[in-house]
Amino acid sequence: MEAITHLDTELFLLLNGWRADWLDPVMSAITEMWVWTPLYLLLIYWVVKQYGKRCWWVFLAVAVAVLCSDQLSAHVFKPLFQRMRPCYNEELQGIIHLPNGMAGGKYGFVSSHAANTFAVAAFLTAALWKNRRWIGWVLYLWAFISSYSRIYIGYHYPADILAGAILGILVGLIIWKLFQLFAKRRGVSV
Repeated sequence: MEAITHLDTELFLLLNGWRADWLDPVMSAITEMWVWTPLYLLLIYWVVKQYGKRCWWVFLAVAVAVLCSDQLSAHVFKPLFQRMRPCYNEELQGIIHLPNGMAGGKYGFVSSHAANTFAVAAFLTAALWKNRRWIGWVLYLWAFISSYSRIYIGYHYPADILAGAILGILVGLIIWKLFQLFAKRRGVSV
């Protein structure tokens, strides 16, 4: 386990070290949810266009996916593992790049940011796949870039992001399957 932690720290230092002054405000913005508003509006449009009056069920399912991934990451994994974020690791103080200062919470495993974005990506890829086969590329790229920004600003190790992504994808796909079962029982095609 110690070798994995060491490798994760070395990879974090490498990725966090790839920086440029002009990129600091870009990555600081990317890590925020508001910057993705045009994408969210486009996704809302596509869901409404594909599902019509049934779109509210899709929006509710997305909210449930985010709620589940967020609660699992923040209230199960982080307290269970209690792995300090890199910005709180005393051995890394003065070495890492923190354009936004310190993170809010001390623990970072698993990344809630990654879990939530990948849950949305997994669910909406499945929900919109029928009419937009390329949507997965867009959504998973969004989740990846958004999650990578958390390494750039010094809030997460790569393993935090990877575990968050896996958790989010699993939650998103489980909620999709439950959504399909629910829709089938109500006689609604999805």
